[in-house]
Amino acid sequence: MKRRVVITGLGCVTPVGNGKEEFWSNIKSGFCGIDKVTRFDTSTFQTQVAAEVKNFNGEEYINKKELKRLDRFTQYAIASAKMAVEDAKLDLDTINKESMGVIIGTGIGGVETIEEQHKILLDKGNKRVSPFFVPMMIGNMAAGQVSISLGAKGPNTNVCTACASGTHSIGDAFKIIQRGDASIMVAGGSEAPITALAFSGFCNMKAMTTRNDNPKTASRPFDKDRDGFVMGEGAGILILEDLEHALSRSAKIYAEIVGYGLTADAYHMTTPAEDGEGARRAMEMALQDGEVPLDEVDYINAHGTSTPYNDRLETLAIKNLFEDKAYKLCVSSTKSMTGHLLGAAGAIEAIICTMSIEEGFIPPTINVETLDEELDLDYVLDKGKSKNVRYAMSNSLGFGGHNASIVLKKY
Repeated sequence: MKRRVVITGLGCVTPVGNGKEEFWSNIKSGFCGIDKVTRFDTSTFQTQVAAEVKNFNGEEYINKKELKRLDRFTQYAIASAKMAVEDAKLDLDTINKESMGVIIGTGIGGVETIEEQHKILLDKGNKRVSPFFVPMMIGNMAAGQVSISLGAKGPNTNVCTACASGTHSIGDAFKIIQRGDASIMVAGGSEAPITALAFSGFCNMKAMTTRNDNPKTASRPFDKDRDGFVMGEGAGILILEDLEHALSRSAKIYAEIVGYGLTADAYHMTTPAEDGEGARRAMEMALQDGEVPLDEVDYINAHGTSTPYNDRLETLAIKNLFEDKAYKLCVSSTKSMTGHLLGAAGAIEAIICTMSIEEGFIPPTINVETLDEELDLDYVLDKGKSKNVRYAMSNSLGFGGHNASIVLKKY
């Protein structure tokens, strides 16, 4: 018998606020976290804007000595995990740590560390490269360090599926609890990619916006004049729990996870499959997994990257799956506010879906001045709206043709 899985804690570090309350308040109000890049000189780059994390002080969560041995993506993950544990009111002294696991995805891992240490190698020689270089940069270290900081001894893995990493991590964690291999999973994604090297790569493949004059309007999913994504950074962590375990400790339950779908396009390195067929199958698989009627899905948090291909093909995928019911759905892209957090995107968007169900509110897509003629769904433009959300779906579609969808239900 499949176990039921619920969400009992939320934590995040994002460009629009740190912690569930600040983050959700700003998302609801349509606040944009995108601005000029401050981390490095972008004067020679085609793209000069990003969604950077503000007001983050790692020493609030991590010992000062230890902090220096952690890449930024791991710092964000630990902070978010500790916030989520606190939000869930988990007593780490009394729970069974062997039944508590961690899955944290990342698209790139410690690219900042790689860049810094490579410069040291070139400038000062091999003997000056840090002995902490490898454990700082490897992508599994966010999950590893969160496990160490919480004492979680259950299943511990890392997912690396580009922009689908966060959603895959949550979906995989859901299945681990559902089949009885853990009672609690700390799941999500973390990313800190705003570096000159990563920026150079994305700029040169023409994937990012060049709308530098007005950063706040640079990310414009579904807009006729969208020209690329805006890079973001941060982390999102959810506490998933076996329903019986949550009830036994009288935990607050935000929502229930009921479905998970994952497919491959098997088509192209960066371009989605024709007609968005891979995304459609992922959504269909998630709905079938949760036995969810099409007409009871009220909200889809779209991958919605603000790139010409993604927005058109994801919309087509939704229409091909839901048919006439697609026009009764609310669809929004919160990347218009947060930018694209790559491997952490699906994690913070799962938090948004959770809060959407919890509060009966659907956040907006901002910055749409002229809706693309091919895109004709209800994208909740400019302002969010109150609505009873029975089921919410979150989509993440990654380079390499990785597609992931999860479905959450009002508990």
